[in-house]
Amino acid sequence: MPDAVQPATHALRPADKVVASAAEAVADIPDGATLAVGGFGLCGVPQQLIDALHAAGTTDLEVVSNNCGVDDWGLGVLLADHRIARMTSSYVGENKEFARQFLSGELEVELTPQGTLAERLRAGGAGIPAFYTATGVGTQVAEGGLPWRYAPDGSVVRSSPVKQTREFTVRGEARTYVLEESIVTDFALVHAWKGDRSGNLVFRESARNFNPLCATAGRVTIAQVEHLVDVGAIRPEDVHTPGVFVQRVVEVGAHVEKRIEKRTVRPRPQGTTPETAEG
Repeated sequence: MPDAVQPATHALRPADKVVASAAEAVADIPDGATLAVGGFGLCGVPQQLIDALHAAGTTDLEVVSNNCGVDDWGLGVLLADHRIARMTSSYVGENKEFARQFLSGELEVELTPQGTLAERLRAGGAGIPAFYTATGVGTQVAEGGLPWRYAPDGSVVRSSPVKQTREFTVRGEARTYVLEESIVTDFALVHAWKGDRSGNLVFRESARNFNPLCATAGRVTIAQVEHLVDVGAIRPEDVHTPGVFVQRVVEVGAHVEKRIEKRTVRPRPQGTTPETAEG
C-alpha cells in the first residue's frame, strides 16, 4: 500500500507587507508616475507619505485626487514646489496656488464631476474599462472644450475631447448617457485608521471618503495606518479594503497631525452662556 499522506506540519503564513518608514514605502515611485491619492479636503489625507515623496524629490507627477489640499498641507506641499504636472480632480477651491498654476499654464487640470471621479476610480479597481452615466450630458463634460491647460496669455492650449454618448432606456425612460473611462494609476497613497500586516484596512468615519476607491485603483498601493495590528485582529466583516489590493503598509501612529479645513460655529444667542447655549 502507498504511504499515508502526512499532515502539514505548519500553516501557510500570510504575507507581511509592513515597511519600516514612509520614505522606504515611496522610494521607488519614479518621476512622471501616476498617483491616486486618498482624502477629501484635509480629511483622511496620507500626509506622511506625501511628505516622504516630497523629501525624495520626485517630480512630474500626474495625480488623481478629489482636490489638491491647501497651500501648505496635503498635495499642496508637492504642488508648491511644482512637483505635480497634471491633476485629475473635482474641486479646485481652498488652494490659491492650485488656481494660480492652472490659470497661468503651469499645471494641467482635468476637472471631473465628483461622483464620476469616484466611479472612475471604483471601475478601475474592479477591472471595468468604462461606463455610461447621465452626469454631464448636454454640457462640456460630454461635448468637449473644457480647458485642461492654459497658455501664459490665457488662451487654451489643451481642452477636453468630445465623449461618446448613447441612448438607453432605464425603467421605461429613454435618456442619453455619456461614456466615461475608468482610472488605474501606477501607485496609490491612502490613509487608514487601522491595518494589519497583510494590508487589510479599516477607515474611520469621514476619513474613509476616497481612500478605499484609490486603494483599489493603484497597481501598487501604499497605506499609512494609525494602528498596526497582527493578522486576525480585524474581523473579516470589518475590513473595508482587503489586503489583496494593498502592497505596502507603514505605521505612522495615532498622533499624526489632523487639520481642519474650515472650523465653522454658529453665533451664540444673546444672553446665553456656554452652559445654557448647549441646551
